[in-house]
Amino acid sequence: MLSQDRAQKCAALALDKKAFNVRVLDVRKISSLTDFLVLASGSSDRQVKAAAESVHLGLKNEHATMPIGIEGLNEGRWVLIDYGDVMVHIFHEPVRLFYDLDGLWCDAEEVQIQEDSMTVQETP
Repeated sequence: MLSQDRAQKCAALALDKKAFNVRVLDVRKISSLTDFLVLASGSSDRQVKAAAESVHLGLKNEHATMPIGIEGLNEGRWVLIDYGDVMVHIFHEPVRLFYDLDGLWCDAEEVQIQEDSMTVQETP
């Protein structure tokens, strides 16, 4: 599975659990840490956990893909799922606003998620 496809799938799985403000950022040109970041928000700790579990179990069951690590799942305030080429951050919305990863990665190219066809297109 290509890293862009993995990022898109992670976004779709988070959206399936009603995560909101979901963004896929292409950071290949500005970071050697990972290729794509997926940022998503939940309105409660429970929703954050549900979205994170959806991403983890969806990739595990559908694509036999296991993360390098998962942090924050017990607390549900900010969950990080690291797939190496894709890092998924799912936040309780106030935590997302406080840490402002969107601002930190403002130079990244945002990848548009097409929910109807689940295809990905880069925005200019």
